[in-house]
Amino acid sequence: MSLFIFLTVIQALVAAALVGVILIQKSEGGGLGVGGSPAGFMSARGAADFLTRVTSILAVLFVGLSIVLAAMAVNAGGSRTLDTSLQRTADPLAGQAQQPVAPAAPAADPSAAAPAAPADPLGGAAKQ
Repeated sequence: MSLFIFLTVIQALVAAALVGVILIQKSEGGGLGVGGSPAGFMSARGAADFLTRVTSILAVLFVGLSIVLAAMAVNAGGSRTLDTSLQRTADPLAGQAQQPVAPAAPAADPSAAAPAAPADPLGGAAKQ
């Protein structure tokens, strides 16, 4: 487990370095980039080649570490068991006692009573 933590710290450092190197590079629009001058330590072309090479190396390290860490995480988590103490049943009313519905009493005057609505208006739709 300590190797996993060590590689995670290394990956965080590589990621920070990768972000820093990308931000240092001169962009097309001249945003956050730092351009080199011919009178400086490196020429503009030499600095661009160096930063491009460093970016490529850091990107390969980052992807490689990501793959290694993912493989280590899968191997470390393979022996876990599932907790089924909160498992739900298929019928949410299974534990409750269901009360039968009493039929409606017939009206004294059949002509005055409104026609009874079906209990489930879409009940027959599923059978079609």
